[in-house]
Amino acid sequence: MDNDEHEHVIEVTGLRRVYGGGFEAVRGIDFSVARGEIFALLGTNGAGKTSTVELLEGLAPPSGGRVRVLGHDPHRERAAVRPRTGVMLQEGGFPSELTVTETVRLWAGCTSGARPEREALALVGLTGRAGVRVKQLSGGERRRLDLALALLGEPEVLFLDEPTTGLDAEGRRDTWDLVRALRDGGTTVLLTTHYLEEAEGLADRLAILHEGRIATAGTPAEVTADRPSRISFGLPEGYFVGDLPPLAALGVCDHEVTGSVVRLHTRELQRAATGLLV
Repeated sequence: MDNDEHEHVIEVTGLRRVYGGGFEAVRGIDFSVARGEIFALLGTNGAGKTSTVELLEGLAPPSGGRVRVLGHDPHRERAAVRPRTGVMLQEGGFPSELTVTETVRLWAGCTSGARPEREALALVGLTGRAGVRVKQLSGGERRRLDLALALLGEPEVLFLDEPTTGLDAEGRRDTWDLVRALRDGGTTVLLTTHYLEEAEGLADRLAILHEGRIATAGTPAEVTADRPSRISFGLPEGYFVGDLPPLAALGVCDHEVTGSVVRLHTRELQRAATGLLV
């Protein structure tokens, strides 16, 4: 079978990563990503998201298990994988004195079949900042520049590590729209995030990482159905839990009270929030 005919363009089996000193950041995880799919790795800092993605990108060999990207070992067969993938790291580390255009031009010189500089900048909304030095960009603009560079080679597979960190609400929405458009055009996207909203709104499927292991995986609807949402708030002075509307009628399945702080667990977040606020 030709590599391009693989149903799953990313295949991970029993993947482990152990750092010096014996710290095991990734502890035997399994997942696959289909062509043209957005797959999210969701978790807090230290959950193992970046450690996993670096193995998929071929930046290090796994300590155990197996990784295949487009049918190849991304570390041993880097030359076969790298031209077909785009990578957006958490931190780009660009030369601060270069302008945005100079940075894109420099990166394009190292990229096979790079798209035109203006096109790359237009994709991420940086056309108006083309002549600005990198050191003068905001944090959100630097993230957009990171994304422009990842898209230069029109990749088949795109790795996005915390792509919307530092972006304002509008920038996040624009990035989500761009990622969806790339998916609709056939690009396979694997992203990491610690925003549940981002994973729910973007991903076709997701996996929640916790301490290097996959705690749960599935479609956003499947995952959120298994895990109740939480609402926390402080009671105004003189108010008690008994003053709230009947919690069961709001879809609340459990609650706890610590002093004046109330924590509710619900599988019907919108219904519960509306009932409490109205």
